[in-house]
Amino acid sequence: MKQKLVVIGAGMASGRVLEHLTDAEPDAYDITIFNAEARGNYNRIMLSPVLSGDKTYEDIVTHDDTWYADRNITCRFGEHVVGIDRDAKTVTGENGTVAYDKLLIATGSAPFIIPVEGKDLPGVITYRDLDDTNAMIKAADKGGKAVVIGGGLLGLEAAAGLAERGMEVTVLHLMGHLMERQLDEAAGYLLRRDLEKRGIKIITQASTAAILGEDRVEGVMLEDNTGLEADLVVMAVGIRPETRLATDAGLEVARGIEVNAQMQSKTDPDVYGVGECVEFDGHLFGLVAPLYDQAKIVAQGLLGETGAFVVKDVATKLKVTGCDLFSAGDFADAEGREDIVFRDPSRGIYKRLVIEDDRLIGAVMYGDTADGNWFFGLIKDGTEIDEMRETLIFGPAYQGGDTADPLSAVAALPPEAEICGCNGICKSTITDAIAEGATDLGRLRAKTKASASCGTCTGLVEQLLQVTLGDDFQMPAPQPVCGCTDLTHEDVRRLIKSQALKSQPAVWQELGWTTPNGCHVCRPAINFYLLADWPIEYKDDPQSRFVNERKHANIQKDGTFSVVPRMWGGITNADELRAIADAADKYDVPTVKVTGGQRIDLLGVKGEDLPHIWSDLNKAGLVSGHAYSKGLRTVKTCVGTDHCRFGTQDSTGLGIRLEKLLWGSWTPHKLKLGVSGCPRNCAEATCKDIGIVCVDSGFQIGIGGAAGMDVKEVQPLIQVPTEEETIAVVIAVTQLYREHAKYLDRIYKWMAKVGLEWIQEQIGDLDTRRALVDRFELSQSIYRKDPWAEQAKEPPKFAPLADLTLEAAE
Repeated sequence: MKQKLVVIGAGMASGRVLEHLTDAEPDAYDITIFNAEARGNYNRIMLSPVLSGDKTYEDIVTHDDTWYADRNITCRFGEHVVGIDRDAKTVTGENGTVAYDKLLIATGSAPFIIPVEGKDLPGVITYRDLDDTNAMIKAADKGGKAVVIGGGLLGLEAAAGLAERGMEVTVLHLMGHLMERQLDEAAGYLLRRDLEKRGIKIITQASTAAILGEDRVEGVMLEDNTGLEADLVVMAVGIRPETRLATDAGLEVARGIEVNAQMQSKTDPDVYGVGECVEFDGHLFGLVAPLYDQAKIVAQGLLGETGAFVVKDVATKLKVTGCDLFSAGDFADAEGREDIVFRDPSRGIYKRLVIEDDRLIGAVMYGDTADGNWFFGLIKDGTEIDEMRETLIFGPAYQGGDTADPLSAVAALPPEAEICGCNGICKSTITDAIAEGATDLGRLRAKTKASASCGTCTGLVEQLLQVTLGDDFQMPAPQPVCGCTDLTHEDVRRLIKSQALKSQPAVWQELGWTTPNGCHVCRPAINFYLLADWPIEYKDDPQSRFVNERKHANIQKDGTFSVVPRMWGGITNADELRAIADAADKYDVPTVKVTGGQRIDLLGVKGEDLPHIWSDLNKAGLVSGHAYSKGLRTVKTCVGTDHCRFGTQDSTGLGIRLEKLLWGSWTPHKLKLGVSGCPRNCAEATCKDIGIVCVDSGFQIGIGGAAGMDVKEVQPLIQVPTEEETIAVVIAVTQLYREHAKYLDRIYKWMAKVGLEWIQEQIGDLDTRRALVDRFELSQSIYRKDPWAEQAKEPPKFAPLADLTLEAAE
C-alpha cells in the first residue's frame, strides 16, 4: 500500500519537491496538496510583469491542472488548513481531514504589516501573490495616486508596475538609499535616478507615522508631518516565515520552523519543511536558489535517500523595472580593503569590486551585469587576483590578453561556474546536457532548469549553447502563432502574400489551421495581417479585435469606459474644451484627466452612454483618439518656433500634420510619436516609437524608442532638410512596420529582428520610400474613419461575444 504524503502550500519550493519526487518514482506516494490560494504552482518571480501588463497569469503558470492530474495528485486548492494533529498524523482542512505518513510544510512567508494607525483600511494591500497583484491592477485601472512603503525589490517592482498602468507613484523607504541590502550607495543612487526618470517619486529616510482615511485610504502621514495623498497604499516592507500551523502543532519554531540538514523538523522526523517558512542553522531563505536546493534534499529524503542541505553563498542578480543589478559578497567599507570602480555615466553603468588580501570579496554592478557570475566564482573560490589586478574590472574576456569577445568570456568560465543562480546550475551541468542532446534552449531548460525561473541568465545559457555546439548551433526556433498552427508569424505573413490569401477562412483552410475558425490568440493577428496586406480586398473583422477595439473605448475594471478625444499635436481650443466640459457634466463623468500624451481623458463613462457622448463630441468636431487601439495614439509636440526662443522649426505644426495624416491607421502595436522643436527635447521625442528632433539644418528622425518597462532610446534613422521629406519618411517607416512586423511587436522589437541598417536601406531608397507612402495612403483612404461617426448610423451592441474572450492587451 502506498504511503500518504500531504503537502501544505503549492508554491515554487513545494512544486520543485513534487517535480523531483514524481519524476524519480511516480507511484511512491499517494499525494494530497493544500493551498490557500485557489490555484496551483506559478512563478511568483514573474508577478511583476503581470502587474505591469507584460504577461498574464497564464504565462507564468508552472504546474497547470493537467500536470497535477497526470501525476494523480489530489488538489485541495482554495482550502485553508486549520490544524495538524501529529499524534493522529492527520491534516484538517476547511472541508475535511486527510491522513498522512509524511507531511511537508511549505507555507512560505507572510508580509510584514507596519503597526500604524489605518493599516486595516480598504485600499491598503500587500504584495505577495496573484490576488495581491490583481487587487493592484484593479486599483490602478481607476487611476489616482499610489504610495508604496518599502524600497526593496518587491516595493520597487510594485511601484514600476503601478506607474506603468498610469498611477502617480511615490516610494517611501526608511533607509538612506534603495535596496541597501543588495546595493551600495552609488548603485542605489543610479537606481533611484532611473526610477525618477520614469516618473516615480522616491523619498528616502521616510518613516510612516499613520495611514489616513475614514471609509478607505486617503493618504499617508510621515513622522516629519509630511502628508501624501493616496488612493492606494502598498506595504512591501519585508516578510517573515509563516509558522502558525507549525507552532500550533507543537513543532520547534524560532524565527522559522527549525529543520535539520535533511529538511526534517527537529521535533518530528515525519514532518519536512521547505522554503521561506523554515530556518536552518540560524539562516532564513528568501531567494529561489536555496529553496530549490532544499527541494532536492526533501525529495531525496522522501525516497529514502541520503542528502544534506548546505548553506551556500548566493549572488543577487535582479532586474528591477528594466534595470540590471548584481551584488555578491561583502561590499561594506572597512579598513584594509581597496576598491576598483568603473563608471560610465552616459550609459548608466557602474561597477565596484572590493578586494582584500589579493582576493575579491565583494562586487556590485549596475547597468551591465554580464560578468556577474564570473566575479561571483572568484569570490566563492577565494581566487588570488594579483596577476589580473590591472584588468580585473573588465571581466573574463580581458584576462590573458584576449579581446572583449563575449563568447570568449563564456568559454573561459570554469566548469563549476554558476550560470543559473535560481536553480544552482553550473556550466558543466549545462554542457553535459548539451552533449546528451539538449541542443536548443527549450530542451536545455527542460533538462536542467537553467533559465526556467527569473530568466535573467537566458542570454548566458544561449551563449553556452553557441560555444559548445560551434557550427552546429542553430538560433532558437521561432514560436508558432498559437496552438492552432505550427507556423510562425513570419511564415503566416509570407504565405498570406505569396498565396494571395485574402480572407480568414482562406488562411484557416489553406494553411492547415487545426481549429475551424482560429482562436482568441491568432484571430487578431490574422485580421491585422490581412488588413495590412490586402486593404482593398479584405474587410476588417471587428469580432477578431481585442475588446477595447471592438467597443472603441478602454474598458475599466468596474465595467465603465474611458473616452479620449483626439487633440491634434496636443493643441486644443476653447470650443473643444467647452464641448468636453459639457459632455463631462451631461454624462456625469466622475474623472477628467490630462494624459501623458497631451490629451484629456474622460474616465468612468457608462457603456450605454458611449454612442451619445461621442455624438455630442463629434458635433463639436472631435474624433476618437484611438487610445484603445493598436494604431496611432498620439503625436506629442512642444511649442517650437511659435513661442519658444530655443525652437528651430515649427514642431507643433509638423506634429499636427503628422497626426492628421497617420490617425486611424492600424499598426502591429500602439504607435507613439514625438516632435521636439530643438535638442532640449521637451516633447520627449527620443523615447517614442518614432521621434523627430528639430535642428537648425533640418529634422533628425529616430525610431525604436520606448518608455515603459523596457526603456529604449531611439536609434538614428535619417536626417532630412525639409518638413515634406520628414513626413514622407515617417509615413514610409510606418508602412514598412505595418507590412513586416510581428503582431504585438513594438517598433523596437521589430527593429531588433530586421536590423536598423535594413530599415535605413529601405527608407533611403527614394523609389521604395515612395511606394511605401503610396501603399499607406491607399490603406488610409479605405480604413481611416472615426469609429463613432460611423457607428452613429447603427448604434453599437455591447453584448459579450460567445466565440471570443479577447482581453485588453494593454
